[in-house]
Order: sequence, then structure tokens, then C-alpha cells
Amino acid sequence: MRLLNVDKFLNGEALPFEVFWGGNQPDYAILSHTWLEKEAEELRYQDIENRTRKGTKGYRKIRDCCRKAKQHGHGYVWADTCCIDKGNNVELSEAISSMFSWYKGAKICYAYLADYDVVKKFKESKWFKRGWTLQELIAPKALVFYSHDWKYILSKSDRDMCGLISEITGISTEVLAGEQDALKNSSVAQRMPWASGRKTTRPEDIAYCLLGIFGVRMSLFYSEGGKEAFIRLQKTIMKQSDDHSLFAWSQ
Repeated sequence: MRLLNVDKFLNGEALPFEVFWGGNQPDYAILSHTWLEKEAEELRYQDIENRTRKGTKGYRKIRDCCRKAKQHGHGYVWADTCCIDKGNNVELSEAISSMFSWYKGAKICYAYLADYDVVKKFKESKWFKRGWTLQELIAPKALVFYSHDWKYILSKSDRDMCGLISEITGISTEVLAGEQDALKNSSVAQRMPWASGRKTTRPEDIAYCLLGIFGVRMSLFYSEGGKEAFIRLQKTIMKQSDDHSLFAWSQ
């Protein structure tokens, strides 16, 4: 797992990444967000390695996330935009397969709603409409929502707010609160609809983003198409479950 050293990054030091193996990573904060409309503006792994693109929206997002983590006493941050070398297919595949556990293992998850302000309603944020943010909502025990200017909105751990999120997403409060075995005990038929209406930029990701939700692994083929990827997901789930109701659910 490649983590961003908060102090090194904020101080502009070279090589601010540290890699940890075998689950020996230190405490870390993790970022959940929606990618910018112009994805090229996001801060990538190579940008940090080359110390470039400091004036972009993507850089400011990672910088402000690191500032928030430092404020809360966390020395490391993980963010999908810059902590994965997406030019390395093996690393990308491993990261996608491990992502649910990484979010679950974080001390805190910052859900950054870039489109939320005092005028826009919380439930209207596109964060609730994206595929990858589904597991990022469920996996972490501690998840806090922040607005476009990093002002506190609410915490998932608040019982009333957890109820609101449940109304928005259709996910039970028990699953959202991370109660023991709540996700495991949710049937396939219960879990599949959580992804209904969510979108991903790459069609295959609507299947790949559910791997952690169902606790399965499979190879990634970004040329296969969304329908084919989803069928493979169904078959992979069937190898571990006798709940045939999953075939009654369509994308």
C-alpha cells in the first residue's frame, strides 16, 4: 500500500510516498471523492513524483485533504488519484481488489463533496450517484462529510445522520454503522440494488466497484465491456453463494 506522507507532501519534499507491505501500514486517513469533470486536472502519481501541477484543482484537493489529516493528527493519507501508479496494470488490479479493505482499515475517511454548498441539498450531491463511492461509504467505520470548501457537514457515526444516509441510499443503518456481520448477513438480492442508478466513467467499473461489497476477486479486463464484466461478477459471486436471486437483478 502506497501512502502519502502528510508532512513531506505539505513541505514540498521530494518523494513523499512510503510503501508498506503485509498490512504493516501506520494509521492513515483516506479520501473519498468524485473525480473532476476534467480528469486531466487530477493530481496523479507521476505529478507528485515529478513535483508538477501544483496550481491545479486536483493538487488543491489533495493538499487540503492532507491539511485536514494533519489537523486530526494523522501522518499519512491515501487517495486513489495519486497513490496508485495507474500506468502499472498489475498495481492497478491489486489496488482495486484491495480497495475495500483499505477503506475499512482507515482511521477516518473524508468524504469530500465538491458540489455541496449551503444552497445545494446534501442528498443531491453526485457523490451518492457514483459507483466507486458505494464501497467508500460502507467500508470505513469513521466517515465524515465535508463541503467544497472543507467545512464539516456531518458524520456517518451520528445516529440521525446515519438514518438520513440510509434514506438516500437504501442501505440499512446496521450496514452503514458497520455492525458486526451486517454486511455479510445481507443477501445478494439486498446488496445488488445499492448500486442501482450509480454511474462509472468506464463501463466495466460498474462491476469492478462491487468486488469489495461481495468480498470476491476477479481479473480486470477494461476492454470487455460493462455487460460482460457484470456477467463475470455474477458468476464469481455464484461460486461463493447459493443465492440465485442475484440473477433477477439487472444493471
